[in-house]
Amino acid sequence: MNRRKAIGRIILIGGGTAAAYSGLKWYELKKAPDLDYLAHRKELLAALAEAIIPATDTPGAREAGVHEYIALVIRDCTAVKSQNKFIDGLKELEHYCDAQYNCGFEQCTELQKHQVLTYFEEKGKSARGILGKVQNYVIGPSFFSILKFYTTEGYCTSEPGATRGLAYVPIPGKFQGCIPLQHGQKSWATK
Repeated sequence: MNRRKAIGRIILIGGGTAAAYSGLKWYELKKAPDLDYLAHRKELLAALAEAIIPATDTPGAREAGVHEYIALVIRDCTAVKSQNKFIDGLKELEHYCDAQYNCGFEQCTELQKHQVLTYFEEKGKSARGILGKVQNYVIGPSFFSILKFYTTEGYCTSEPGATRGLAYVPIPGKFQGCIPLQHGQKSWATK
């Protein structure tokens, strides 16, 4: 066989494989999301949100109802691409917990929950620079990025989170551009 034909076949096989893989990934992102799966995993969402914002002297994410918020926002206000990324991430998290610890995320110890969340945070990091921006634009944010964003947003906009978790002033006084924080003062609930 001559060298040109061999190189041509290698390029053809490599290009075909890359095109097939890209088509499969594109299909996975654009397919109809499994919203019934999400509706039946609210306890998992509550455990995930509570692991990110646990209850201390302030209410945690579970008490603030963040799991309901996440399910609602994913179902009604999120693009199909991000819905699929989130639901596929939940499925992968369940499989990972089952394979690593032989139990669901809700039954894991605090250390195991921390290890699982750290694993998914590291896995979901995008590349640096322009490649990372293109990756986020085309593929969308990772499962853990979506979870962390909606958990924080849901907590900070809930009544327990805004009034007891953050410093909330319903009727603020005059505008003061720069106020030094007092020792032990909570973050402000308004931007």
